[in-house]
Amino acid sequence: MNGEMVISIAERGVYMTLMISLPLMLVALLVGLLVSIFQATTQIQEQTLAFIPKVIAVMIALIFFGPWMLTQIVTYAFDIFSNLTRYIG
Repeated sequence: MNGEMVISIAERGVYMTLMISLPLMLVALLVGLLVSIFQATTQIQEQTLAFIPKVIAVMIALIFFGPWMLTQIVTYAFDIFSNLTRYIG
C-alpha cells in the first residue's frame, strides 16, 4: 500500500462523510432559518424555540434519508473490503 492509495481512500472517506451528512445539515439549516425569521417577526426570544424544531426536523429527515445514507455507507465499506487485497498486496 503506497501513499497514493491511502490518500485516495481518505479522500473518498471525506467525500462520503460530506455526502451523507449534507441532507441532515441542510434540513437543520432551513428549519433554523425559518425559526429565526419567526422569532424576529414575533419578537419571541425563547432559546428552546430554536432547538426543539431542529431536533424534530432532523429526526424526520433521518427517517426519510436513513435508507439512502445506510446504502451509501454499506457500498463504501463493501468497496473498501472487496479491494482490500489490491490495497494491501
